[in-house]
Amino acid sequence: MTAVTRRRKLSGRDDCARAFVIANALQRLGRLREADELYRRILVVERDHFGALCGLGSVCCRQGLFDVAMLLFRRAAVAAGPSADAQASLGRMLRALGHPREAVMFCRAALAFAPDHAEAHLALADALSMLERRDEAIVHYERTLLLRPGHVGAHKNLGDALQGLGRLEHAVVHYRSALAANPDHAGAHISLGDALSALRRPDEAIGHYKRALAIRPGLAGVHVNAGSALRRIGRLVEATAHYRQAVAIAPHYVEARCHLGDALCALGRGTEGILHYEKALMASPDNAEAHCSLGRALQGLGRVEEAIAQLESALVHAPGLVDAHYHLAGALVEVGRSAEARAALESAVRLAPQRADFHLALAQAGRLTSGHPRLAAMEDLAQDMASLPEQQQMFLHYALGKAFADLAQAERSFQHLVAGNALKRRRIAYGEAAALGLIERIRAVFTADLMRGGRGGDPSPIPVFIVGFPRSGASLIEQTLAAHSAVHSAGHHGDLGRIVAGIGGSSAPAFPEVVPLLPGAAFAQIAASYLGGIRAPARRAQRIVDKMTGNFLLVGLIHLALPNARIIHARRDPIDTCVSCFATLFANGEPYSYDLDELGRYYVAYQALMAHWRAVLPRGLMLEVDYEDVVDNPAGQARRLVAHCGLDWEDACIAFGQTRRPAQGASIHHLRRPIYRTSVGRGHGYRALLQPLIAALGSGRDPGDDDLIA
Repeated sequence: MTAVTRRRKLSGRDDCARAFVIANALQRLGRLREADELYRRILVVERDHFGALCGLGSVCCRQGLFDVAMLLFRRAAVAAGPSADAQASLGRMLRALGHPREAVMFCRAALAFAPDHAEAHLALADALSMLERRDEAIVHYERTLLLRPGHVGAHKNLGDALQGLGRLEHAVVHYRSALAANPDHAGAHISLGDALSALRRPDEAIGHYKRALAIRPGLAGVHVNAGSALRRIGRLVEATAHYRQAVAIAPHYVEARCHLGDALCALGRGTEGILHYEKALMASPDNAEAHCSLGRALQGLGRVEEAIAQLESALVHAPGLVDAHYHLAGALVEVGRSAEARAALESAVRLAPQRADFHLALAQAGRLTSGHPRLAAMEDLAQDMASLPEQQQMFLHYALGKAFADLAQAERSFQHLVAGNALKRRRIAYGEAAALGLIERIRAVFTADLMRGGRGGDPSPIPVFIVGFPRSGASLIEQTLAAHSAVHSAGHHGDLGRIVAGIGGSSAPAFPEVVPLLPGAAFAQIAASYLGGIRAPARRAQRIVDKMTGNFLLVGLIHLALPNARIIHARRDPIDTCVSCFATLFANGEPYSYDLDELGRYYVAYQALMAHWRAVLPRGLMLEVDYEDVVDNPAGQARRLVAHCGLDWEDACIAFGQTRRPAQGASIHHLRRPIYRTSVGRGHGYRALLQPLIAALGSGRDPGDDDLIA
């Protein structure tokens, strides 16, 4: 501060002008007390000094003295008189300080003096946007652009107002206009990215998020948005990198932590994902979304009781969190608490009646009868099918397919299944030539000589692999064995597939051609990696069951790496199997199952591969169990299974429905019920509608009907 302002009274306009410049500088430096004193000294000399009144009002706002600030701004408005510039400046200042209602008043006063004052229209539009009066705001943004074509802020903020009203395509036009005038406007890039994401154009959105981050690297929220757009197109590794950047910038950013956990879980790194959910809850213990996400991750790792506790905590904090009800239902089913699971699903449907995926889960939870209100609700929803997002249409078709199957209305059921499968098929990339070619290559590589050669591996007798086609009764076999006190079920354990994907290195041939080139130590390493994964949660188990049925592709490798592992082939009538697959919306995998021709051709290729394994495996290694035999003679088949696994008989194995062990799979709702025959011959009720499938299956008989590899 100069001597003239510090040591003597301000005596005239020149002194006041110099003092005003200094006071503004002090305010910018955050030296509010000194700025306050100097503004007041100016006002002693010039009571109606517009700038000093505004400056002192701004200082009061920054000190939280909002009532005093408003009095000062009103004095400034009176002092300015009929000045549109002054009134517009006050409006802009009040809007920036978070007082949009007062800002609207001053901006309208400015426009009363000068109806074509562009800055007043812009400030008024911004204030109206803050008040979420977007339709009114748009009128003034458009007037601003008529008066000031190419105004960057007007284009950007008009885009934001349009996006807030869901008029995304129009918003995109204005964001692009803002960027044409200023290509380095980070805010316009961010808003354009958000609009493009909402329009399901994630590739374009990612480019704008990255441009914004190049301009302003420290924006944690933009890293989260970029990660979410990348996740949407399956680029999980890149998404994870952006989420990591977000939490590095803002360690207590709960949403970023949860998104990072979601991405890690999707990459199969659930244990690491859980750590981030837990950190999110350390920062925000009452965050229902974080509890829900942690519950889902724990459920995915088979820690179902812990998952239930987290999901229940989510609902304590947010009783209306619909996803928590839905996932809680899934976890409750796994531990056999079916009535509670249905109640949770009913809550989900009540909270979100338009969510067809919830209707599907409820339809799968039990049989529907004619006139049931749940069926009426689904049919009402189907009346306006076109208004639903495509994914929800797909869920609703599957739900109605199940409902009409329960009512023995095969044709109506099948119509919905065909429609649902067509929608699903459009959403996935399935290369039939590559899938069938892989099976042929496996048959060519795993010759009888290779299988007899002995490749080292690990002699552990612990693993039991249930393989076969989906929906062939693997869950019944798994639960029969899991009821034994010496057995632990690992569920759908996907480690073997991930291990195989990594063998050989980048310069080696791919699987299966790499297998004959591997040294014995490599098979021991494969075995060690797999055993380490399945043994961690079950150190004392004598047998651990892996029911990843898709391991039928890896039977040869299983034998080379784990020569004493038990293999059980779950079989079922081909038409019943394929129709059951066609009626199932799988959570992951099985991309061949959504078109009847493709499904039939893949089933034939699977049969051929299983016939190959019969021919090249040692005698007695693989037990084949037909679903129909399990239904007709559960006790006899249970004894076969237990004996094949080298265990002493326990009566609990014929009462598996009473077990409290978690169960997983598409058949989960049936596993707590007594064994029933209603699924035997199920597919034949559709026979008149299945010509493409029947033609692909040919005779439809498994070429190897022997019960045992003997």
